[in-house]
Amino acid sequence: MREITNEEFERIRSFIKQKLGINLSNEKKSLIHSRLGAIIQEKGFDNFSQYFDYLLQDKADNAIIQFVDKITTNHTYFMRETDHFDYFRDTVLPYIYENHSQNNDLRLWCAGCSSGEESYTLEMIIQDFFQDKPAKWDTQILATDISSTILNKAIQGVYPSESLRNLPKRWINNYFRTFDTEHSIIRDEIKKLVIYRKYNLMEERFPFQKLFQTIFCRNVMIYFDSATRDRLVNKFYDATVAGGFLFIGHSESLNHMTTKYKYIKPAVYRKV
Repeated sequence: MREITNEEFERIRSFIKQKLGINLSNEKKSLIHSRLGAIIQEKGFDNFSQYFDYLLQDKADNAIIQFVDKITTNHTYFMRETDHFDYFRDTVLPYIYENHSQNNDLRLWCAGCSSGEESYTLEMIIQDFFQDKPAKWDTQILATDISSTILNKAIQGVYPSESLRNLPKRWINNYFRTFDTEHSIIRDEIKKLVIYRKYNLMEERFPFQKLFQTIFCRNVMIYFDSATRDRLVNKFYDATVAGGFLFIGHSESLNHMTTKYKYIKPAVYRKV
């Protein structure tokens, strides 16, 4: 298989930008060649142009799913950026409890949830918070990602036991059980409270009927250019209730000139 040409790279780069919002620099040309080369050889294509035509003709999105899994990076772990979880526990949940008790409905979305560590952590925090409250709340949360492969890992909820080391001991005892000698699995009572769905954040409009009190979208927008990021943040804003929160990654920032969110603290914003 020959090297990817500049023209082929431009076609694939434009496709990635349109389909996923990911902005690939010229320096990523070798990465695309290495990550997609195995698929091209497996399918018997002679070059990247044949593979690109195959992507465009895929009506069932199976090739697109495989493509997404190859070119996206899913790096996460339990308690990543711990201060966010502390703020969610100490400030956000009490606010939601005091101001949304008329329907007892918690509305939280993990956008770009990866393999589930973030969403399960949030659900365990939520369970701790509501366990002694007199009224019963709907504490299910929504978690979405574009990668089917990574979503399946999240749904299975199996993690190396070593990866739980930063979690409170009582969480490990209450919310996990032994899967095998080296792995633990999330208990069903937590699993059923996280709804995992495949979703592309580049869709023109979000399909949700209700607004969210909190949105986590951390370490996703680092791959987007400023225009794509601004459009997505505006959609997040429109999907957030007044007084609701947006959490982004500490390596990310919002354009203070264009966003309607109010800056609260590093990587935390609010709709006021």
